[in-house]
Amino acid sequence: MDVSRKSIFISLLPLVILLLALSVNVWVMGDESQDGGNQIILMASGMVAAILGLRRGTSWGKMMLGVEKNIASTIQAIVILLLIGALAGSWMAGGIVPAMIYYGMDIMHPGFFLPASAIIAAVVALVTGSSWSTTATVGIALMAVSNTMGISPAISAGAIISGAYFGDKLSPLSDTTNLAAAVAGTDVVSHIKYLSITTIPSFVIALAIFTGIALYQGFGVEGLSVDASMQHELQQLYHISPWFFLVPLLVIFLIAKKIPAIPALMVGIVGGVICFLVGQTDTLDFSSGWHSVYVQVYDLVLRDYEPANASEVLSDLLGTGGMAGMLPTIWLIIAAMFFGGIMEACGFLQILTLAMLGKSENDFSVFAATASSSVLVNVSASDQYLSIVIPGRMFKDSFEARKLAPVNLSRTLEDAGTVTSVLVPWNTCGAYQSAVLGVGTLTFLPFAFFNLLSPLMTLIFAYFSIKIKRL
Repeated sequence: MDVSRKSIFISLLPLVILLLALSVNVWVMGDESQDGGNQIILMASGMVAAILGLRRGTSWGKMMLGVEKNIASTIQAIVILLLIGALAGSWMAGGIVPAMIYYGMDIMHPGFFLPASAIIAAVVALVTGSSWSTTATVGIALMAVSNTMGISPAISAGAIISGAYFGDKLSPLSDTTNLAAAVAGTDVVSHIKYLSITTIPSFVIALAIFTGIALYQGFGVEGLSVDASMQHELQQLYHISPWFFLVPLLVIFLIAKKIPAIPALMVGIVGGVICFLVGQTDTLDFSSGWHSVYVQVYDLVLRDYEPANASEVLSDLLGTGGMAGMLPTIWLIIAAMFFGGIMEACGFLQILTLAMLGKSENDFSVFAATASSSVLVNVSASDQYLSIVIPGRMFKDSFEARKLAPVNLSRTLEDAGTVTSVLVPWNTCGAYQSAVLGVGTLTFLPFAFFNLLSPLMTLIFAYFSIKIKRL
C-alpha cells in the first residue's frame, strides 16, 4: 500500500477537518453540540473523505458498502440504546431508582462515594462482562445518589466509567476481551492474566485519585451531607421498598448467565412496568379506566417522564426522555459510522496505521504504533471493535517478527483500544455512556482516570521492558 507523504496527507486531511470543526462546535455549543451539530460535521467530513477517495480511484459503491457494514455493526447498540431509554423510564416511574436513591442515601457516605462507586461498578462489570449493562443498571442509580449528595456529576461519571471498564477488561464474559485475545491469537485466560499486570495498577491509582478528591473537597470531614428532606419527599412521591431491588438484580443475573443484553433489558423493562402498576398505585390515573393507565405506561416508556408534584430538584433528578430521548445519540452513531465507513473503504485508516509503524527500529515502536493506531481508529472509525480488529490485523506480523508473544498484542489492544473508546464523543461507546449517565463525554473525560491511565501504563511497561513476554 502507498504510504508516501502525499497519501498520508490526503488520508489525514478528513480527520483534521473533522477534529477542528468538532472542536469549534463543542466550544460554541457545549454539551448541546451532540443534539445535531456534531452529526452534521461528521456527515460533512465523510463527504470530504469521499471526494478524496473518488480522486484516488475508490468507487462510490465501495464506499457505501463500507458505510453499510459499519452501520450494520451498530444495530445491536442502537436497539440497546432504545431499550435503555425505556428501562430508565420504567425504573423511575416504578420506584426502582427512587428506592435505590432512598436506601443509597442511608448507606453511601459522601466521604467514600467516589471510590465506592468505582468498586461497585467494577464488581458488576466483572460479573456481567459488560460496561454498558453496568452503567445502565447500577450506573444510573449511582448517578442519582451522587446528585442528591451534591457531588459533581462529571467526577461521579468518571468513577463509574473507570470501574465499569476495569471490570469489563478483566471479565472472561466480555466481548472485547475475547475479541482482543482472538485477534492476537492467544487464549482468553492467558490474555486476562497478562492484562491484569497493567490493568490492576491503573485501577489502584485511579481509586487513590478518587479518594484524594473526596478528602480534598472535604466529603469525609465537613463537606457534603445527605439531605433528609429529599428522602422524605421520595416517600411522599413513591412507595419505597427493598423488594424493588429484585428487578435490577435479576437483570444482572441474566447477563452474568450469558443471556444476551437485549432480552435481559426487556425483562428489566417489564419488571419496571410491573413495579409501576403494582407498587405505585397511588400515582396511576384511572380517569378513563385502563385506557388512561395504558397511556401512562406508553408515555413513560416512549417519551418524557417526570414525577408529578415533585420539587424542581427531584424532577431534574428523576426525569427521563424514554426511547425518544435516545434518538439524538442514535443519529450521532449513524453519522459517525458514515464517516468511519468511508475512511476505511478508501484505505485511509490503513495508510495512517502503517505510517505510524514507520521503520519499527525497536520493540517499543511496535507497541507505540499499535496503541496510537487503536486510539486513531476510535477517533476516526468511531467503533471500539474496529479499534481492536484493524490494529490487531495490521501489527500482528510485526509482533511475531520481533519474537513478542501474542499476549503483548492483545494487552496493548485492550489498554489502548477498549478503554479509550468511551472518551470520544462520537464513538459508539462515548455517545452511549453520555446518554445513559446524562453527562457530556468531554465533561467526564478528565475524570475517567482509569481510561486515561491504561494506555499510558501499557506504554510505560513496554518502554522499560517490564513483563514483556517473548516467544
